[in-house]
Amino acid sequence: MSRTEAAGGKAVISSQRTQPGNSRGSGKESAMAATEKAVLVRITGIVQGVGYRYWTESEARARGLDGWVRNRRDGSVEALIAGDEATIDEMLAAFRVGPPASVVEKVTSEAAELPTERGFRTLRTE
Repeated sequence: MSRTEAAGGKAVISSQRTQPGNSRGSGKESAMAATEKAVLVRITGIVQGVGYRYWTESEARARGLDGWVRNRRDGSVEALIAGDEATIDEMLAAFRVGPPASVVEKVTSEAAELPTERGFRTLRTE
């Protein structure tokens, strides 16, 4: 794994997934495996009770991202998103806006390990 810098100066871990059946898209291994990165994101503001997790899951799936989203007991929302750097940047921008009923105050992100499972899901509150 190597570290690269994403937009906004945040470190992002990148990893090559080169084993057959693990590449995105058709499931066929390409000559060059796509570089995937993962970030752990924390969103604060009025982000619980406004459909933020449902919206996040929908937006992440539409972009083909892997990971999860959950509420935190402190009132924030936390998400792990994994995919190519450009798509992660798009999702980080979307997090700053959020669903219509939300009021996002702050979005922070940090490098994270790639999730062990494919797909995107909502986890229980932690």
